[in-house]
Amino acid sequence: MFGLFLQRVFGRHPRWHGLAEQFSKYLVGGSLYFWVGYGVFAFCYSVLHWSWLWSKIVCDIIGWSLNYYVQRFWAFKNQVHLSEMEHAGRYIFIESIGFIIDYALIGGLVYVGISPYIGFVISGIFFTFWSFLWYKYWVFPETGGKKSAKDMPVVEL
Repeated sequence: MFGLFLQRVFGRHPRWHGLAEQFSKYLVGGSLYFWVGYGVFAFCYSVLHWSWLWSKIVCDIIGWSLNYYVQRFWAFKNQVHLSEMEHAGRYIFIESIGFIIDYALIGGLVYVGISPYIGFVISGIFFTFWSFLWYKYWVFPETGGKKSAKDMPVVEL
């Protein structure tokens, strides 16, 4: 619904149309990650009675995998891309940093007595914007039609 709002407001302006469309697609991937992850977390934490940490690790492994495919092959597919290994490496690197921040945030909230379910939502709001900016400008960068030097063919004389 928020994506529809963005397209209605910004889609009328040529400068913002592409960004609004891309952000809307990004939100689909992020929502998939959040809701599937939240469901897996709830199942592991409340039904299986795992600790919040192990429940979160399992939900993140599943969520990261789903999110990568949506972002790489749908939301950011129209940008000239680096090699697949460069994308995957950058994705894993930035998600690892996010992992530390995310777990510190939720762990800190649990420490002060706030439910990890609430921490999950707060974290999701923060990482909606954090991840979009990293994905757009570093993980799946627009290269202006240029690929990295190692993707260029070698001409032997």
